[in-house]
Amino acid sequence: MDKRLADLQQQFALERLELNLFRGQSRDTGSPQVFGGQVLGQALMAAYATLDDGRRVHSMHAYFLRRGDFTKPIVYSVDRSRDGGSFSTRRVVAVQNGEQIFICSASFQIEESGLEYQVTAPKVPPPEDLPPFAKPSQAELDKLPEKLRRWLEIERPFEFRPVQPYNPLRPVACEPVRQIWMRAVDKLPDDDSLHRCLLAYISDYWLLDTSTMPHGSSFLRGNLIMASIDHAIWFHRAARVDEWLLYSLDSPSSSGARGFARGSFFTRDGVLAASTAQEGLIRLVQPQS
Repeated sequence: MDKRLADLQQQFALERLELNLFRGQSRDTGSPQVFGGQVLGQALMAAYATLDDGRRVHSMHAYFLRRGDFTKPIVYSVDRSRDGGSFSTRRVVAVQNGEQIFICSASFQIEESGLEYQVTAPKVPPPEDLPPFAKPSQAELDKLPEKLRRWLEIERPFEFRPVQPYNPLRPVACEPVRQIWMRAVDKLPDDDSLHRCLLAYISDYWLLDTSTMPHGSSFLRGNLIMASIDHAIWFHRAARVDEWLLYSLDSPSSSGARGFARGSFFTRDGVLAASTAQEGLIRLVQPQS
């Protein structure tokens, strides 16, 4: 397996400290804080570890309370809120340095059949016809502050192929709608819970950034502070993150220094696998002179 993906999978092998208490390790993703998708995925994995009857997560609702420190482990405490005949609910609190940095609730369901319907996937070129997300040139990177340069240069365990051309260093005001193909850089085990946890992980890519598109702005320009406030995911159908998924995004509103965005994950066969929504801070600041 690719070393980047093997390392990511290792992050999701949480250490069990007590019956409902787990510890996860973080990695430097080029950001000054823990990547939000990592906390989402690890919290969901901790909740899964308290189930034993094959129930699958169908929804997750989370709040980011404080920035996490990627140099220190995160402890996840799981409350077994309810185990019913068809559904189980878990509440997870992530703690670092004695403070809550993240809370979420997740609901799990036994596999059932019922009424079926879904929207049609957007008509976009297949991933093979699109170039990978292009990093800025070395000359452009050399002009950036070190922390922004590291964020762009770091190698990630997922590949991205945007449908619409995008340069975060030279954003142009446009309609807040975009689609990105994404998948893991190598094959993963046939473990549905792992794929759902990693889907939570990648759901934090590109989402809030969509709400900055009408303003022609980007946090890489130094005049915008961005941070996730809350995040929700609904898992509709099984999907693999080591196969191409189309993340279709739009942002219906930005106001009060907050941006709101939503997304849909489609398989390349057009199956709607999951839906997401997020609100986050998008605060304008005066660039340092």
